[in-house]
Amino acid sequence: MTASFVTGAAGFIGSALVDGLLSEGHLVVGYDNFSSGREAFLEKAFAHPNFKLARGDISDETALESAMKGSDVVWHLSANADVRFGLEHPQKDLIENTIGTFKVLEAMRRNDVRDIIFSSTGSVYGEATVIPTPEDAPFPIQTSLYASSKLSGEALISSYCHGYGFRGVVFRFVSMLGERYTHGHIFDFVKHLLKEPRSLPVLGDGTQRKSYLYVKDCIEAMLKVSSKMPDCFEVFNLGADEYCTVLDSIGWITSFMKLSPKLEFSGGDRGWVGDNPFIFLDTSKIRSLGWSNSLSIRQGVERTVQWLLDNRWILER
Repeated sequence: MTASFVTGAAGFIGSALVDGLLSEGHLVVGYDNFSSGREAFLEKAFAHPNFKLARGDISDETALESAMKGSDVVWHLSANADVRFGLEHPQKDLIENTIGTFKVLEAMRRNDVRDIIFSSTGSVYGEATVIPTPEDAPFPIQTSLYASSKLSGEALISSYCHGYGFRGVVFRFVSMLGERYTHGHIFDFVKHLLKEPRSLPVLGDGTQRKSYLYVKDCIEAMLKVSSKMPDCFEVFNLGADEYCTVLDSIGWITSFMKLSPKLEFSGGDRGWVGDNPFIFLDTSKIRSLGWSNSLSIRQGVERTVQWLLDNRWILER
């Protein structure tokens, strides 16, 4: 029976991963400081005999090392995911994402844990010149502090794999959708429309093109890859085989909520500094393993809106 250690276990993707690992028979230790994670997301896990929660911060080396003891594989999902406001607190990405990943790797080394699976981002490709963007695309200049911190984490993992004999898998995600969704444009739009259904502020001009993926499809892909770890280090893009504009997404959200708000654009081809106006990843590598997404982007958007409407407490934070 595999013993899995999950950082960020109470988060949106982390809690879905915990559920997936438990359903596959893993022993799971979830590690979270609950700065953004929610205990309610672990309700199903708490009822499972193979789950244990360790409260702690990845900056706490003693607590991290102790909680990780006896694990076979680390799933490192803990991170500051505040992309939009990164320039307001630049040290946060460095400390929580890059240095945090280093702390996790060192705890692994001291515990003789050799396998790590890491959640990175498609944003590391910057404003890619190759669309759809494959894993071996040339890296342009980085435009986001979040992406820079994630890319640094990838590099550290690669170095530990080559230097210390670790085995590592990096997943470069698009934005995720689905149950337990806690931040992003759908969250912001639904929250605003519930308070003011007649108008909707939109960052940029609405033409930004992005790809998304339903969270349970994401977990299925991660579990499939983890069943056969690479000899050293490997990277997989993970996303849907389509993209949409922000205007498409707004149309689906407002139609689902039966609203017709007046759109108020801030202007420009992006929402904020570092916002990539076109993200579409080439996912042929993961698809060659037999994985495919079960929901379209529109279905994922609608599933997310329904969950937010059914769980309005999450909008009150």
